[in-house]
Amino acid sequence: MSIHRWWPLAAASIGASALTLAAQIAVAAPAPPFSELLRQTQTTAPRLAEAQAAIGEAQGNAAQARARPNPSVAVEVENWGGSKQYQGFTTTETTARFEQPFELGGKRSARIAAGDAGVAAAQARAGLGGGDFAFDLAAAYAVAEAAELRLQLAQDSVALAQEDARIAGALVKAGKEADLRAVQAASAVEASRAGVDAARAERADAFARLSALAGATEPYTSIPVSLLVHADRIETPAAPDPMKSPAYRAALAERDAAAARATVEKTRATLDLTAGIGVRRFAAEDVTALVGGISMPLPLFDRNRGNIAAAHAALSGAEARLAAARFDAQADVSAAISRADAALSRISSAQASERSAAEAYRLVRIGYQAGKLGQLDVLNARRMLLDARAQTINARLERLSAEAALARLNGVAPFGDI
Repeated sequence: MSIHRWWPLAAASIGASALTLAAQIAVAAPAPPFSELLRQTQTTAPRLAEAQAAIGEAQGNAAQARARPNPSVAVEVENWGGSKQYQGFTTTETTARFEQPFELGGKRSARIAAGDAGVAAAQARAGLGGGDFAFDLAAAYAVAEAAELRLQLAQDSVALAQEDARIAGALVKAGKEADLRAVQAASAVEASRAGVDAARAERADAFARLSALAGATEPYTSIPVSLLVHADRIETPAAPDPMKSPAYRAALAERDAAAARATVEKTRATLDLTAGIGVRRFAAEDVTALVGGISMPLPLFDRNRGNIAAAHAALSGAEARLAAARFDAQADVSAAISRADAALSRISSAQASERSAAEAYRLVRIGYQAGKLGQLDVLNARRMLLDARAQTINARLERLSAEAALARLNGVAPFGDI
């Protein structure tokens, strides 16, 4: 049932809905203005907290990538506890040795570069997620406000239907209409009341979704500062550069991180060596001597070929996603600009249609009271008015959605100037 409206029709209908709305707001938990809510959610929204945690994880990995291999210390005691001359500890040889692994083939520098690329990728993903969150929050905010207005308009429609029913009753009493007209008018009143129940349920759902998205400790139940009026501005935001969109930059950072990981796997095929130096004491002669050595693994079984192949496959996938992101960004920019222009035209048309429908309804009611027009004319005129006002709300929502999409592609917060 499309009983959605934007502006109050007449003083009588406004009075009834205004009293109801005032009673609701008196006990409501108002949502902050959108710009303030967006600022608050930077620390309260679970989605954003998850992205920040991912950045922290990447930063920890990057810090760990700078660590060098730990040295080792060993002590060996030989030639003791045996038989004959090796009984006891008189002929022991004790060796204290210090060993240090050395990474070759640029392993550490490649690992550091991969860690830094991982941080950059996490930050790019957080930027993309933040833009998506701001877009979703703007949509939820606008939908909640629209639902609140639709409830008010549904209540207005009841008042208008009741007024039309009163006029019909007066005409029936005067013998100018059949009794059937009074029954039809009463039926229209009941239908309008059912529309109020549906609008109230829609409003409750919209505010619950907004509160959940914002991570509000107490659910919001009203929006005192309108966001929908922002849709009436005639200017269109600047056209984004597709290559600077958060989605493309995130895909680019992911590609760079995949390339860095592939380099790390390649360097791991280079063998490391371990150098050691120590002191050995000969108990029998009561003398000491230095010992030293170098060790290196033999690459007989593991040359890291599987990991290298997997890393190069991951890099190919990242490059394919980057190419797709480039095409998607170009298409998204073109579509968003077209949507914004079309939505602005739609708002102008909807507002003009609403003004015409309001005037038509006023004239039809005057003619109906004068007995020159029938009840069917009143019902049709009222339905056209309600539909026109519903279209105005829908046009504003579409305009805000298109502008928020442009802001997301520009990598900025939507409606940052309000």
